[in-house]
Amino acid sequence: VQLVESGGGLVQPGGSLRLSCAASGFTFSAYDMSWYRQPPGKERELVAAITSNGGSTKYADSVKGRFTISRDNAKNTVYLQMNSLKPEDTAMYYCRLRAYWGQGTQVTVSS
Repeated sequence: VQLVESGGGLVQPGGSLRLSCAASGFTFSAYDMSWYRQPPGKERELVAAITSNGGSTKYADSVKGRFTISRDNAKNTVYLQMNSLKPEDTAMYYCRLRAYWGQGTQVTVSS
């Protein structure tokens, strides 16, 4: 199993970023996927999750209405569209499949 995140970077408050997680080594379309984040000095937390067929999603209260998780099973990729970013969204963002984690992509929201 390999999970490779991309799309992080430095963005101003109110800006947007789209994270991608490219998956390989398993039948992507058969599994629920999720995004987590770990702010500096804090524990890792669930941001959003999506079912295998994309039919159901859930979000942390802190990102509801601003973030959207989606997936493309033909491309073995899960996405996290992040809008109206706030400084408190600054964190390392990770893609997760059960016990497997990607290496993370850093998101920094700062003016």
